[in-house]
Amino acid sequence: VAVENDPFSLDIRAGVLEDADKMDMRVVIDEQLPRDLSDMSAILTKVKLLKPDVLIVSGHSKGAATAVRQIEEQNISVPMIAITHCEAADVVGNFGAAANDILCSTQWAETLTYSDPVFGTAAEYEKNFKATFPEYADKSVPYQTAQASAAVYVFKDAFERAGTLDKDAVRDAIAATDLSTFYGPIKFSDAGNNIAKPMVLRQIQDGKYNVV
Repeated sequence: VAVENDPFSLDIRAGVLEDADKMDMRVVIDEQLPRDLSDMSAILTKVKLLKPDVLIVSGHSKGAATAVRQIEEQNISVPMIAITHCEAADVVGNFGAAANDILCSTQWAETLTYSDPVFGTAAEYEKNFKATFPEYADKSVPYQTAQASAAVYVFKDAFERAGTLDKDAVRDAIAATDLSTFYGPIKFSDAGNNIAKPMVLRQIQDGKYNVV
């Protein structure tokens, strides 16, 4: 595990360590990436020596780019490598074949089987989005876009169930949301996070992101 010293990445680290403990997996590397995220060669030297089965890196876009570049430069061979922010760093466009086989987490993919009466299927959403915004014709639709559209659908559903614009009634309706959408199922915990939809894991295969 190699992560940036920021709340997002440290949260990922905590989850990884917790799950590793549940599965009786031994964590042999637990490192923080350098502050400027431009060089993780020292960590990768340790990877070469210890030969872990899985390497997980979280350092936002700059950290993802550094990881893919230096893993290739140092000829690091690990059976499974997972990195966050692959698309934001455009690791395929910037590093080509060096990015192949890397696992990348995401909140949504257009190939999933989710659907709803407003946006249709995930594939239909992607098609309509690209038709509306031609600049995305040759790009993946960002999950943040799908997430924002699903949020609008949640508001629509809550307003209709509340039957009023009273803020308390709308808040209670949002809290009671139990909705199937093209983005995935949506249901909120008492803390306000969506507990119904799982994350998606994709692998870069021949320059394409495929759900695995």
